Amino acid sequence: MTGTIYDVIIIGGGQAALSAAYFLRRANLSYLLLDSETQPGGAWQHTWKSLSLFSPALWSSLPGVLMPGGQHYYPTRSETIQYLQEYEARYKFPIVRPVKVTAVQKQEDLFVLTTTAGDYVAKTVISATGIYSNPYTPDIPGSHTFQGTLLHAAQYISPEPFTGKRVAVVGEGNSGAQILAEISKVADTVWVTRKPPEFLPDDIDGKYLFDAATQQYEAQKQGKDYQRLSLGKIVVVPAVKEARERGVYENPLPPFDHFYEAGMGWNSGWKEPADAVIFCTGYKPALDHLKPLGIIQPDGRINTQGTRAIDTNGLWLMGYGSWTGFASATLIGVGRTARQTVAELTAFFGQPE
Repeated sequence: MTGTIYDVIIIGGGQAALSAAYFLRRANLSYLLLDSETQPGGAWQHTWKSLSLFSPALWSSLPGVLMPGGQHYYPTRSETIQYLQEYEARYKFPIVRPVKVTAVQKQEDLFVLTTTAGDYVAKTVISATGIYSNPYTPDIPGSHTFQGTLLHAAQYISPEPFTGKRVAVVGEGNSGAQILAEISKVADTVWVTRKPPEFLPDDIDGKYLFDAATQQYEAQKQGKDYQRLSLGKIVVVPAVKEARERGVYENPLPPFDHFYEAGMGWNSGWKEPADAVIFCTGYKPALDHLKPLGIIQPDGRINTQGTRAIDTNGLWLMGYGSWTGFASATLIGVGRTARQTVAELTAFFGQPE
């Protein structure tokens, strides 16, 4: 155990953690970031190589530093990683890595964090581990009999291993559309979706969606009704537009009911062969380290008011989705969440905001 008792420990080193650190550096509080990664860049380091942002660079920035590229350029995965690395270096945040936090416990008024590098102690904790390390794959009967390859989008890196194969991509969201776009260039593909895919107009991007969602959020707070475009629709980034022109997204199949040795089966008797099935079916909050606190709900979440945990005094959560702050899982939205979180932290310690 270190001899230091920190005012704040941030668990994580990605975009949410860095945003919180940005505002904490202005507060008169001792703080530390514990990151399980070996180098800066957060979960972006584990995404597929061709991933691009859904928002132009100008609207994909953390507090204090604009993402290079302007208002019409969609940054790539590698550019986003570089941006986060340079952001961290610019502000010289106190980060220790690689350190994985395995358990958080409350002992009287202090948090004791059990980690792969010993115990750390803090008066307050910001959990910012995100969702990427906890992918969700539906439990479909017969998966153990399937002789092909099963993987989640979190494990997908590039299309080359699937060259010449028959590949099923499951999921009608942005990840499914982007992965299908590039795999379809080297493989025979089939798209499996719960409902017909919906594409946004070509001139609509993540910036527009964020603005529309913000208007809805503010309207709801005022008790007003507001209709907007669904965030679940697919953003037509250049790769998706090109795939759509090739007819890649036509005639998707409904969800299958079971696997068989050589592919997917439906209860109607229909079968589709597949060498590989890639699930683009989302993620759940990565909160195993908080299990000792006994506050995780059956749905895998924690009761919060904004980002503050209701059932454990001194705990905040950032970057897990709208339930931990509006748009807090996005580059464009996490800054507002971070600002509010740190304002609450300084008030917790009796400091003026």
